Amino acid sequence: MEPVRWSPPTAPQRAGRSPGSPSADVLRRVELPGHGPEDVVFGADGCVYTGTADGALLRVDIVTGAVDSVANTGGRPLGLHAGPDGSLLVCDAHRGLLRWGGPGRSIEVLVDRIDGELLNFASNVVQDPDDGMIYFTASSRRWPFEQWMGDLLEHSGTGRLLRLSPDGAVDVLLDGLQFANGVAFTPEREALVFAETGAYRLSRYWLRGPKAGTRETLVDNLPGFPDNIALGSDGLIWVALASPRNPLLDALLPRPGVLRRMVWRLPERLKPAPKRTAWVVGVDLHGSIIHDLQTDGTAYAMVTGIAEEAGTLVLGSLDESALAITTVPRIAPTESN
Repeated sequence: MEPVRWSPPTAPQRAGRSPGSPSADVLRRVELPGHGPEDVVFGADGCVYTGTADGALLRVDIVTGAVDSVANTGGRPLGLHAGPDGSLLVCDAHRGLLRWGGPGRSIEVLVDRIDGELLNFASNVVQDPDDGMIYFTASSRRWPFEQWMGDLLEHSGTGRLLRLSPDGAVDVLLDGLQFANGVAFTPEREALVFAETGAYRLSRYWLRGPKAGTRETLVDNLPGFPDNIALGSDGLIWVALASPRNPLLDALLPRPGVLRRMVWRLPERLKPAPKRTAWVVGVDLHGSIIHDLQTDGTAYAMVTGIAEEAGTLVLGSLDESALAITTVPRIAPTESN
């Protein structure tokens, strides 16, 4: 471990719960034959797709609860993107950026090395249907997926935002990111929004217009750890907050690195750990938090994936063996603090 000092801003209070809405507290579970559905996406067929720790890609009918295994990556699938042709792009923590072509098709490796270096910890992905450009994140160049907490504790900032062109060229759009994670298009696809879990931040990277090639902060100092994100049918960016901020981690980050090395050597039960909660927020393109939905972790916890379609929210989790279903509140949300 090579710790880098950082003084995080004081953690804010919650942005403001949508009062009176049962959807903040009621989650319906859809059980799966595997563990850890880290991300979720709606496919072209209306079903939800996810990947589990055993490498399986699953198709889930969230109405009937029917689950089918459609393929296996042979690794650990994380972020997903569903194409209009029934295909899936898959960020696999062990194998890189993959594509599954649909029923009857095999898994294809699109990127497993960048400039001769193994692609470690591919995290989330989207594709522009107009020009075929694929944008994806890699969380860390130093830490494997199984030791993700090491990257957050070290805070060395080796995450990247990457682009794969149809001709096979891979470009690094941004480097030095703090655990780059979820990525989504804005509604007109003029920009990307991406999450940095280790910086508690959402940023916008402009693809077109006078700001093309530049980044700006969309939401800073989030009260939790942002994970995967998704553009909803409502035009909001939906953000999975895997856990509230950890006071011990925030206290350690600005202090001498020897303290974090000592913490890293502790038994797992004594290290900073995610607090059990189910938490998502909906953010508009001005950076305002429109929906703030959270419940305790009794029924479901550590939400790492989210998808919204026509008012239905589907949640995935690194820790659960099920998806969770809820709805977007219909009442007017409170103003964010």
